Amino acid sequence: MEWSEELSGGLLLAAPDAILVLDDGVIVHANDRAEELFGYRRAELLGRPVEMVLTNASRAIYDARARQVQERGPGPIGAITTSVRRKDGAEVPVEATSAVVDTAQGRLAISVVRDLTERVHAEQEKARLRAETQVHRNQRLESLGQLAGGIAHDFNNMLGVIVNYASFVIEEAESESPDVKMIAADARQVIRAGERGTDLTHQLLAFARREVVRPQVLDLNAVIGEVEEMLRRSIGEHITLIVRPGITLPPVRCDPGQIEQLLVNLALNARDAMPSGGNLVIDTEAHDDQVRMRVSDSGRGMAPDVVEHAFEPFFTTKANGEGTGLGLATVYGIVTQAGGEVSIASSPGLGTTVTVLLPAAAASPDAPAVPLESVPVGGSGETLLVVEDEAALRDVAGRILSGAGYRVLAAECGPEALELAAAHEGAIDLLVSDVVMPGMLGKDLAERLCIARPETRVLYMSGYAQPVLHTHGTLDPGVALLEKPFTANDLLTAVRKRLDG
Repeated sequence: MEWSEELSGGLLLAAPDAILVLDDGVIVHANDRAEELFGYRRAELLGRPVEMVLTNASRAIYDARARQVQERGPGPIGAITTSVRRKDGAEVPVEATSAVVDTAQGRLAISVVRDLTERVHAEQEKARLRAETQVHRNQRLESLGQLAGGIAHDFNNMLGVIVNYASFVIEEAESESPDVKMIAADARQVIRAGERGTDLTHQLLAFARREVVRPQVLDLNAVIGEVEEMLRRSIGEHITLIVRPGITLPPVRCDPGQIEQLLVNLALNARDAMPSGGNLVIDTEAHDDQVRMRVSDSGRGMAPDVVEHAFEPFFTTKANGEGTGLGLATVYGIVTQAGGEVSIASSPGLGTTVTVLLPAAAASPDAPAVPLESVPVGGSGETLLVVEDEAALRDVAGRILSGAGYRVLAAECGPEALELAAAHEGAIDLLVSDVVMPGMLGKDLAERLCIARPETRVLYMSGYAQPVLHTHGTLDPGVALLEKPFTANDLLTAVRKRLDG
């Protein structure tokens, strides 16, 4: 079967790549794709030397190929990656595959030229993303290192206070004539350092979005109103607090305690930025399907490089010992955990504005909680199964509960607790269990125990219950949780409420 001219022309037309037919370096045929690639009309290409579309790099390659055509004769030459020049002067990366054919008209070279622009761009984008990923990884590692260093620094300070004041207590208590007042004063220093550690832990959990959250539908203006007087006392009389609540503000769904913590952190940052006084403005307004809250100060502001790192944990411009650098990182954690966005705008000498956007809630604000009557904290012989893998904390809880009139069964882990319960003949009124334990989670322990003893109620203890007891970032309904660290009154109150609830 002979190939007709029409069929050959159709193949050239259907080809997805540019095709040039060369006779001794002169273009004698070109398809439509060649016009698109090179930017010349076919009439401008035909009869012209191929050098018109070659770059300096591709011209050297073409010269070497032309010699191969003369030396090797008919047959494929192979593919090369090079570039060509368009009519507008732009260089295009291409892959050219050539072959030599002997025809009645003489020896011709056929070149199929594939545009590699998209491939090159894709490879460049991959390289850029790889480099960007590496930069982000390095930044994350740097932030983690900064975080670990800051935690170690602050906790070492607190542990130094605790260890030394505890030693003072022991020394005084073991002396021949112990001074009770001095012992009490030193013990208070230990408790104060422990409370500072508790506050830092809560800040870390909020920053990491692992804080125990109890969101509710609330009026943001009402929350600001409740904390306004405390903010005025915190920032001092030299700073004027101005609150501008938005009209017809839709409700938001957040943990009110976290919103208060957010406002306090921002207010304290603003106070430190205005040592000589100034204005602190808190305003709210509806913003599309969100609620916008802005906290602005007239302080000294921040340089762009400082703003860039403002939300990083333990990044601070304050002198050593004046701040942990967790304030804005905590704000970031609280807002993002609530499904919102936070940004900061600041310039040296022009103050700082932190903008918080929270999703608007469809429901009406929840009714404010009615203060509960004082709850009796003592027991009347109820049996409690306390499960905690930390021996010291297990002993503390047992001592508190036993002293309050409860009968305490203590276990180190889930399997031991199940064995203890199986051997116990009487009722077990309440399971008080840690959430995260080796071998068996507290939730799994509770499920297995309640199958055997349906009458047993459950109280969890944890400072890190998410995600075990959480769904979509909120505490599962019906779950009673006592947050660590807790005081004796916290534990006794939680136990009594769970038994009576």
